[in-house]
Amino acid sequence: MPEDVGARLVWLRKQHGLSQRELAKRAGVTNGTISLIEKNATSPQVASLRKILAAFPISIAEFFSMTLRDDHQIFFSAQDLVEMGGADISLRLVAGQNRSRKIQMFHEVFAPGSDTGKQMLAHEGEEAGLVIRGQIEITVGKHKKVLGPGEAYYFSSTVPHRFRNLGDEECEMVSAATPPSF
Repeated sequence: MPEDVGARLVWLRKQHGLSQRELAKRAGVTNGTISLIEKNATSPQVASLRKILAAFPISIAEFFSMTLRDDHQIFFSAQDLVEMGGADISLRLVAGQNRSRKIQMFHEVFAPGSDTGKQMLAHEGEEAGLVIRGQIEITVGKHKKVLGPGEAYYFSSTVPHRFRNLGDEECEMVSAATPPSF
């Protein structure tokens, strides 16, 4: 099989807003199998690939003939943004198909009552964001503040942090982080 099976599967999965775990569940294979294929660490047999692609659905011929976005794409329509979030939090990634990008930028929408989780997040890098509408409570280490439209944040991502929408309306933000963790 062609060497670009992994890149094609990553692109297709992200275009459909699926995590590796969700794709594995839908295809009836292990999460490790999806991960190894996406890293081109293993080449799936035709039967296995057919089983995985049935989760979308797309034929093997369509899979190998689809055109992946150029890593040098400059402009992105709303449909080009790759959904990385879940039911209550939409995280639409800019240039998600570009595996060589050095920054991660999201258009985020937090539903009322949504929360990134009781477990605080922490990872390498820095984060910044700007609230467009609504309000969001941001906890960074021992610091906590509710931000509204026009207000912004910037912090080291190594400090444990959390985002919560305590309001009755959606909160919309634009955020960026480096290096990319998605």
